[in-house]
Amino acid sequence: MGFREVLEGGGEPLGIYDDILAILDEIQLFPASIEPIYRKAMTFSEEELDRLRFALLRLQVYSDINRNMDMEQAQKIKYISQVLEKVIYGSLLLEHEEINHG
Repeated sequence: MGFREVLEGGGEPLGIYDDILAILDEIQLFPASIEPIYRKAMTFSEEELDRLRFALLRLQVYSDINRNMDMEQAQKIKYISQVLEKVIYGSLLLEHEEINHG
């Protein structure tokens, strides 16, 4: 499963996914991309914001599931998705400490 499929989650894609995919491919772009992504998200409807939040959540879950395959990649994915979620929404829907891995 590729990052685009994770972001889309079987639903209709949002244009902002292309911006997120670009930084997942090249993390060096991330610092300069935070504000443009935030500003784009602030133009979204409530439904689009909800879909974006779940896309970021899916990235976090994907990184947790695959962290043993490539730890560095998993950390990068999780970092990007969590920073974006905190900047756009002010908090994380899933706090890592609350999750019991079992």
